[in-house]
Amino acid sequence: MTETVAFSKHSTNVFFHILTPCNLSCRHCYINPAQHGNVILPIETITSWLKVFVNKTNHANLILLGGEPTLHPQLSEAVKAARRMGYKSITIDTNGYLFHDILNKINPHDLDFLSFSLDGATPQTNDRIRGKGCFERCTEGIEQAVRRGFHTSLIFTVSRANIHELHLMPPLLKRLGIERFFIQVIGIRGKSAAPDLGTATDGFQTEGLQVDRDVWLSLIPAVAREAAALGITVTYPTVFLKNDDRFECAGLVADNYFIFPNGRVYRCPLCEDYPLHSLEMTDNRLSPTGKINEQDLFSLTIPEGCVMNKLVQSGNLTYGPDGAPEYQIACCLLKEEVIPFLNQMYYNIPII
Repeated sequence: MTETVAFSKHSTNVFFHILTPCNLSCRHCYINPAQHGNVILPIETITSWLKVFVNKTNHANLILLGGEPTLHPQLSEAVKAARRMGYKSITIDTNGYLFHDILNKINPHDLDFLSFSLDGATPQTNDRIRGKGCFERCTEGIEQAVRRGFHTSLIFTVSRANIHELHLMPPLLKRLGIERFFIQVIGIRGKSAAPDLGTATDGFQTEGLQVDRDVWLSLIPAVAREAAALGITVTYPTVFLKNDDRFECAGLVADNYFIFPNGRVYRCPLCEDYPLHSLEMTDNRLSPTGKINEQDLFSLTIPEGCVMNKLVQSGNLTYGPDGAPEYQIACCLLKEEVIPFLNQMYYNIPII
């Protein structure tokens, strides 16, 4: 069964970048040190900021990110502090290198998911995007985490550079013991938004990375169903709205926070390359910024749907002879979820 994962006012999602340094240099990395800072937050600051966001709701979900978060020597302390504070769920997003012996410093009860990033079903494709040797290191990290009893998920960022291997992912996920599969659409931000895009010296195409509508709709739902048939829950962005779908902006109807080490707090990830953040951490307090900021864009109504998508990801759009958009792009935080058959039976969910 496929369900649209609706925006919820009843939970808070906290995407906390506790540092921006990373041991890899992925070609599509969205981290922008000029806008996000290049520091490693001290544990005292991390815990202070965690308290600010957990107090906003009793249903806060925490995702700890970087850079590479396991490069932080006190990541385990941050995880345990968040658990004591009462976060509803805690996830670490990692490239799989698992620095600082992190699996020996936390246990499966401290964490809901370890989420690994892999952008190819083979070393050839993945390592071309993420760096030599990281396919092997990531899959070894997954296997080690599964043996230790951690729940694992995997993120695959779809682009024209790797979509040819997406259909190979379900059997690989099954072999590795992955429980949840997140298919992401590449965002034109960070390195992907760099002005000097072209063809790299190794032949890697670094412009035109976005997958067009026909390809997306023909491949993504089918791969999601295939993975679900193997017992894996799959989540992927809606991206392209149907004619009878209503556009909604998560900035208006949901409670998401994207926190960076320099104190910037965004409500929309598409704004992260620009000083448009609507909130910031000042003296360990969450404060609004001055005008104009991202919040001023959320309520604007345009035929394309999302103002920021129109500005920075216009490659997702096509127009008819009359100049009108042929479809709307969904808010980037609107997701579809495909639930495995066995889970449907267990929870008595009707199959449609």
